[in-house]
Amino acid sequence: MENVTPVARSDIAPRFLQWSPIVLGAFAATALSSVLLTFAVTIGLGVTSTAPTWRDASAALAILSGLYLIIQAVLSFGLGGYIAGHTRTAAGPAAVEETEHVDGAHGLGTWALAVVMGAFVAALIGAATINRTPSMRSSAQASAAEPLLSYELDRLFRAGRRAPNVDLSAERAEAGRILLTTSSHSGLSADDRTYLIQQVGALTGLASADAERRVDSVIANAKTAIARSRRSTIILAFSVATAILLGAVAAWAAACAGGRHRDGAPLPEWMERSKALDRRRQRVLR
Repeated sequence: MENVTPVARSDIAPRFLQWSPIVLGAFAATALSSVLLTFAVTIGLGVTSTAPTWRDASAALAILSGLYLIIQAVLSFGLGGYIAGHTRTAAGPAAVEETEHVDGAHGLGTWALAVVMGAFVAALIGAATINRTPSMRSSAQASAAEPLLSYELDRLFRAGRRAPNVDLSAERAEAGRILLTTSSHSGLSADDRTYLIQQVGALTGLASADAERRVDSVIANAKTAIARSRRSTIILAFSVATAILLGAVAAWAAACAGGRHRDGAPLPEWMERSKALDRRRQRVLR
């Protein structure tokens, strides 16, 4: 009986990732995403901001900003996936389904690497921002209410006359921590409200009735500001999660389309129409 040496099948593409197309696609996706996000910030599309004027943003602007975030993610990850699929070297003849699976895996690799790169860049920007912020304040002078309630704190301790070089950092931080409790289920306690009225009267020189009215107004405004900030954070988090998930789908589909284009498969109908329109425009220009 003769020994038959098994021959490796050449009709199945090997299951491995080519990292050069993945890295190239990830860089392209990150670059396009940075450009689109910078353009959005330039034209004023933003869900949150450190400035007090962010509270003037309507719900429509927040939703529009979230939609733009999703659209730019689909475009960016789609570009990266297409580049990864188109530049991948085909290993040989294989079934169409197997080739699409490998191309799609390269698209998902591009998507994952681009997400990690984007998170790394965001972390670097956040660390640089924190390092540039003066850190001379002690823990008693630090408060999470800044800059969320900075305008309310300004109004709370506003005085017509005050001695020069008066540092109210500790008082502002303490008042900010008290105002943050307005968003809790129990709300601001009566003792904290009384304490704020006494502090405002002592530091601003207002009468007791005027200090009480100012404190009540600031408490209501702080509660509204915290609620709007919470709403904006929810919209932003939902938009980011949706954008990332849809970006994975776009990267997979674009990588499969890039692989079909690489292998000489016919283009989709909408691409053929766009090429026909381009040819007509060139004829008209000539």
